[in-house]
Amino acid sequence: MTAFSGTPHIDGPVRRLVVVLGDQLNHDSMLLEDLEPDRDAVLMMEVRSESMEGPSHRMRTAFFLSAMRHFAIELEQGGHRVRYVALDDPANTHSFSGEVARAIDDLRPDSIAVVRPGDWRVYLEALSWHERDGVPCEIVEDRHFLNTPEQFRAWADGRKSLTMEYFYREQRKRLGVLMDGNSPEGGRWNYDSDNREIFRTTPETPPIEVTIPDAITTEVITLVDRCLPGLPGRMSVDSFIWPVTRDDARTGLRDFIEHRLPLFGKYEDAMWSGKHVLYHSLLSPALNVHLLDPRECVEAALAAYKRGDAPLNSVEGFVRQLIGWREFIRGVYWLEGPGYRDRNWMGQTGSLPDFYWSGETDMTCVRECLTPVLDHAWSHHIPRLMVLSNLALISGVSPRAIGDWFYGMYTDSVDWVTTPNTIGMAMHADGERDETGRTVRLPVVGTKPYAASGKYISRMSNYCRDCVFDVNERAGEHACPFNTFYWDFLIRHRETFRGNNRMAMILKNVDRLDPAVRSAISTRARTLRTEWGIA
Repeated sequence: MTAFSGTPHIDGPVRRLVVVLGDQLNHDSMLLEDLEPDRDAVLMMEVRSESMEGPSHRMRTAFFLSAMRHFAIELEQGGHRVRYVALDDPANTHSFSGEVARAIDDLRPDSIAVVRPGDWRVYLEALSWHERDGVPCEIVEDRHFLNTPEQFRAWADGRKSLTMEYFYREQRKRLGVLMDGNSPEGGRWNYDSDNREIFRTTPETPPIEVTIPDAITTEVITLVDRCLPGLPGRMSVDSFIWPVTRDDARTGLRDFIEHRLPLFGKYEDAMWSGKHVLYHSLLSPALNVHLLDPRECVEAALAAYKRGDAPLNSVEGFVRQLIGWREFIRGVYWLEGPGYRDRNWMGQTGSLPDFYWSGETDMTCVRECLTPVLDHAWSHHIPRLMVLSNLALISGVSPRAIGDWFYGMYTDSVDWVTTPNTIGMAMHADGERDETGRTVRLPVVGTKPYAASGKYISRMSNYCRDCVFDVNERAGEHACPFNTFYWDFLIRHRETFRGNNRMAMILKNVDRLDPAVRSAISTRARTLRTEWGIA
């Protein structure tokens, strides 16, 4: 495609104005299929307020804007009229509501429609558009997903706790995926126990087929640097790797299925210095802006299994992420309401250390895991969960602080997926307390915190081999900070987890700690929190 030329001023009036947001770039949207090109119009908006949520990594911002511009051109090529408000449009109000109001004034539509936005903040904003200047606004469900919020609510109703595994099994049965009659393919629902292999030497992983930035993406990269110079992260034309069209996203899917899916399951949890992708898919950004459909991803993996090109443990693990975890997390997000992002069940209030933004730290594991985030706004799920969020959890960082960081720093971030994964799964913060501090509801997403010492990282990677910190020490200036904070976390929250059966064994180890060792751990943890600016 040639350089982008926005069309902010289309002729009015229009019958129906359809608002297309940046995470709704699918041509089979329910709203698009009913559009009459000569009577209706599409509104797309690049607004500064969205880039300041987090704030957004410059590559994440460029990815969204480039994908939106490509989508707008495709709509125009299909005959649709598109009112596209560019980031540097002098008349841009830089808010969704401001641009909807301008469009109503200019185009005088009979009605407005939008697919359910991907976060509560924008959803509540969209509700306010109804009857603005007498114009009704309809919000329709997003059929990209396999379940509506109402369907998930019906599944959750009456359950004492929400367990993803049970939801996943019902999804398998309902969709007929990897089923042998009424039984799971291969006799097991879950092959996670087969998916924890580690590398003994540097793996020879396949090259990744990445999208070469075209004129539009190159233009957007320049635009972001010029108009939003204060955004975090690193970006250049040479480092931009993300697909911004459906064709490129489908190429990425084929590349993953052919070259990395066969070993995806086996090494799903492994990490290695300088090898940030390994056998993972890189598909989540395209999925979360709807350039890919989860159904086609599942079908591609199932076809590879049927051909004998990928083993069951890899295919089941990939499928579980799509029809199980992804749908479960979205269901929890809409079920729990707009205050979910601010939950803080354990009462942690620490600030996020500066090295999360710069990558400048002596901890090899953290530096390695931050590198792909700073360079590409991405890392696979184990660095996210077991290194970056684990460190925030055990060191006492505020859930909202690390949640906002994840929201802003990842290309695949949309609030419905990022908030439950960070506030719920990673930070174990989505329980609720009353005004006296008494727990009235245990955490929703997880039954125990994903807290781990440096020994986990040592087992799953080569990061600890040349690190300046000693992974075998718990206290002292040379001790691995993960060890120090892990044991300090258990000491600090001993009473919080007293009734948690899954924590009973490790808490007995806490009780056995020599008082002098316990004191040394707590003292070192306080020192580190001060040095890192957490406390």
